[in-house]
Amino acid sequence: MLTARPPSWLSGSISQSVRRRPTCAKSLAGTTRSALIPQLTLLRPKHSSSSQILTYNPGEDTEFLLSLLQAGPSARDSRKYLDSFSVRPPSAVPSLDGSITAETQPSGTVNPLVTDLLSHTARRPALVKIQGPFNDVQLESVAKGLAYLQKLGLVSIIIVDRDDIGMDEHGKPMCESEARRLMLREVERTTQFLVKHRVTATPVLSTVVRIRKFDFEDEEGGSRQYETYVEDEGLDVIRRAVEEGEIPVLMPVAMDELCKSQMIGGNDVIRALVKGMTAKTQQPPTADPASPMEENSSDLTPLRLLIINREGGVPSYARAGMPHLSINLQSEYDFIQNTFPGDWASSHPTALSNLTLARDCLEVMPPSGSALIVSHKSPAALIANLITNKPAHSASLPHSLLVEGEGKITRHTPTLIRKGLPIRIIRSVQDIDRAKLTRLLEKSFRRTLDQNAFFSRLERDLDFLIVAGDYAGAALCTFEGRKEKTSSSTLTDADKTHLPMCYLDKFAVLPSHQGDGTVDFLWVALRDETFGLGLKDAANANIGSLSGVGIGRDLVWRSRGDNPVNKWYYERSNGFTTRGKWKMFWCDAEQRIRGLKGVRAAKGDKGIPVKVVEDEEQGRLEVWGDIVEAIPSAWSG
Repeated sequence: MLTARPPSWLSGSISQSVRRRPTCAKSLAGTTRSALIPQLTLLRPKHSSSSQILTYNPGEDTEFLLSLLQAGPSARDSRKYLDSFSVRPPSAVPSLDGSITAETQPSGTVNPLVTDLLSHTARRPALVKIQGPFNDVQLESVAKGLAYLQKLGLVSIIIVDRDDIGMDEHGKPMCESEARRLMLREVERTTQFLVKHRVTATPVLSTVVRIRKFDFEDEEGGSRQYETYVEDEGLDVIRRAVEEGEIPVLMPVAMDELCKSQMIGGNDVIRALVKGMTAKTQQPPTADPASPMEENSSDLTPLRLLIINREGGVPSYARAGMPHLSINLQSEYDFIQNTFPGDWASSHPTALSNLTLARDCLEVMPPSGSALIVSHKSPAALIANLITNKPAHSASLPHSLLVEGEGKITRHTPTLIRKGLPIRIIRSVQDIDRAKLTRLLEKSFRRTLDQNAFFSRLERDLDFLIVAGDYAGAALCTFEGRKEKTSSSTLTDADKTHLPMCYLDKFAVLPSHQGDGTVDFLWVALRDETFGLGLKDAANANIGSLSGVGIGRDLVWRSRGDNPVNKWYYERSNGFTTRGKWKMFWCDAEQRIRGLKGVRAAKGDKGIPVKVVEDEEQGRLEVWGDIVEAIPSAWSG
């Protein structure tokens, strides 16, 4: 649940408010460099009881602190971050209201959020692929982002890779000695730029990864294949780096069964490391558990996979090639692979291979793990992803907000990838697992469901139910306001406009899945089945989905006026109105709105926007409001 104050435009008595393009609540107005004190000392505890004093650098540290504040973490985000990086109890996390600014405190310290997030005591690893080639300016940006992460306790295990390895400047095959020379230079450059940003980094020239060869012929007649893995000796290098907070920079090399070193793909190195580091962590510790150093160092499980490249995120067909904001591998991986246009192979040649790498790594990483494919131009995005484990923009925000205005998506917007959950759409009450749905609703709303009345109503009015995973989340829609007509031909024009109403009756996610992307995945699926239906970008591979085929419908729902999640609803709706104790929200059918724009453009009114309330929409709010207020409660007592 989001805990944030409603925006200022909601103050006072409001009878009706509608809008086509909601403003983005993630902006951080008022946060400037001048808001940060010019003389600042940060105390950052190490594993020992002593503290390391970091002197303030007016240029670099100010930018770091601004990036930290602009990440805009919620209280839940901060707690989850501190659960991984601090021994302090969650109750010590300051209560945030979503309007964080870079105000200085009377004592001369920065916002309590900054103090808490920097007061970590644990170091955790992340696997990072730096996928060049990068020039000096680009590599400087990459090093800056990784330096930010180290300040927050995330130790990057870097694997240097280059897209042009294997071919020389004339397009001819490159000999291995030349490739090694080129790669060694990249390792040295990366290390130098990290050190420039006050990061302890060491080039690792030894072969951490091993190769196990076996004879295999693929479908295309390919010759010998190999499997990569890491032995304890190789993991010792990683362990020491994590314990000391030192970034190792590795070459993509491995040793075969004949103890011969050879170059391999950077992705194969990462696959070996993620399996080895995760498996090692799962083994019973042999060190003295009383030692804080050994206790922290026993967990080598990587929290993040970061792929930093020149391409940016995975391009999306729904956004004309702009990046996906987030990807649910369980329901989207095959669909993205099968619908990837051939002409994107030149602009995003490694998008699909990086997506596959993310899938392979997330299979063995913990459920909270995620992968981020990010451009070298987005160092601040690394901070936001680490603290919030969320995409740069919520994928469930209105399309117009994501493609227009100051916060619009660009080619360099990162793509967040999660293992996710399968999404399916149920259209028959008989196919609903009533026990599991009841458990989900009662745990989510913390109330007792009146099961007889609730399911009797569904037998009569169910439109569809979207289920995430094994009822980890659900969006339930019903038909409301239907008149008893014997034939559709007897409906008046007003009836055809307003009835039946598609009503979002319940939207629920188990507490254990709040903050892991399930909410956004559900809302995107809900959009595709209702107000986004009929558009090409509503096509998806969800089980039981209409796959974008049909006519979009306005979606209406209600929420109590004091519900803290209303802020989230404000951002995703086209409008709302107050009806007694309820706030009634709605999302206009996008197909109809885009159609109105097209009609106006054809008439020469290209510069005139769609009206706030169109002629055919007059009176619909009153109709909706009466229907919504009459819907009975689903709860007992």
